[in-house]
Amino acid sequence: MAAPSWSSCCASTSTRPLLSPPSISKSRKLWWTSSGSGGKTRQLSIRAVAAPAAVDYADTGAGAGDVPSLKIKLLSAVSGLNRGLAASQEDLERADAAARQLEAAAPAPVDLAKDLDKLQGRWRLVYSSAFSSRTLGGSRPGPPTGRLLPITLGQVFQRIDVVSEDFDNIVELELGAPWPLPPIEATATLVHKFEITGTASIKINFDKTTVKTKGNLSQLPLLEVPRLPDNLRPPTSNTGSGEFEVTYLDDDTRVTRGDRGELRVFVIS
Repeated sequence: MAAPSWSSCCASTSTRPLLSPPSISKSRKLWWTSSGSGGKTRQLSIRAVAAPAAVDYADTGAGAGDVPSLKIKLLSAVSGLNRGLAASQEDLERADAAARQLEAAAPAPVDLAKDLDKLQGRWRLVYSSAFSSRTLGGSRPGPPTGRLLPITLGQVFQRIDVVSEDFDNIVELELGAPWPLPPIEATATLVHKFEITGTASIKINFDKTTVKTKGNLSQLPLLEVPRLPDNLRPPTSNTGSGEFEVTYLDDDTRVTRGDRGELRVFVIS
């Protein structure tokens, strides 16, 4: 079959396309000569179609209100960051942006007067922006992680009982020991009481810390460290008390922002 050729008035028997471009109009005639069937020339009608509107790909993906997709996006953003201990500044910004998208897409703002039952349970911490400071106290003073004090952070949980108003932070730790002794595994529980102070705000008040050893030392009794009286505590000590706002809450995911800007992401355990 010969190549098509353009013409504005008559058929062309040449197999070479004419060099003159078609004039600008909404329709064109395409003439084409077939080498078969006696070299008959046939006419096809071609109509120009408007180009599709430009797409802003920055806005594609999970749309507003697509909460399941935005939850996956947030959890993907914080995965591999070791609860935030390995987060760079870029990681912090990416996680914060994903959290803000999820917060904005929530069907309704958090109202703990209606949603208090959703707080109930044991929640596992998957990310804390405060841990990027490389201390277990986050943006508050706390023991450092690293070579100076060989503490390996394990899983971190929050156990909330909305009836008794108990609010416990549970931290699994591995403490380094001088060679040839094995490391010491322990679970520290920071015991608090909580109160609702606003539509989505919670205040926690520190009571005491308990430490329970695990592994080979699991037979040791529970160690209880009571809270020091206010007049004996240094002014800069980390009391474990504070306030935070629940910015997103459903049956299996919770996002909070602390009184010092800490972003924390929890999933039900």
